[in-house]
Amino acid sequence: MEATGLSKRFTHKGRTEPVLNDVSFQVGQNEIISILGKSGCGKSTLLHLLGGFERPDEGTVRINGQPVTGPSRNCIMLFQHYGLLPWRTVLGNVELGLENERLPASERKERAMRYLRKVGLEDKAGAFPRQLSGGMQQRVALARALAVQPKLLLMDEPFAAVDTFTRYQLQDELLRIQREERTTIILVTHDIDEAV
Repeated sequence: MEATGLSKRFTHKGRTEPVLNDVSFQVGQNEIISILGKSGCGKSTLLHLLGGFERPDEGTVRINGQPVTGPSRNCIMLFQHYGLLPWRTVLGNVELGLENERLPASERKERAMRYLRKVGLEDKAGAFPRQLSGGMQQRVALARALAVQPKLLLMDEPFAAVDTFTRYQLQDELLRIQREERTTIILVTHDIDEAV
């Protein structure tokens, strides 16, 4: 992934505020990159530009040499708030991202279950999000993101809403899964320990 000369400004009440100015960097395949900074410095805005959710005022973003012009299945965003659908089971939430793929239902279920195993929640497939702890819900969101098999996973402070012990567990889990899946990850955080 390559970002070149990214700049972004927002206008509020007639006043233009620069958020990012001439940001350039590259991320190699299978790397994990942490973007560290205080609240309000533009970290999430940068992720939105990288994922194609917003357009830069100047500059370009490319994944595997192709320009990013909007959101795609190659680049998945994992947010701080899990975004699970409360009326769907854990399995149903993980299958959600696979429903647009032309997969038979049995293959879709098999892939979803494989990723639930990877995050240690195979036994919770029939549960609903309200029956899970915050850490478990975040693992379901991670399984859903990985099941799509993206080239790039963007993570916007994904562990901020869980307690310290769960955060450490999820960080270790993420590193283990990243080694297995060889997914490129860009993680935004304001926590130095988490970045390290």
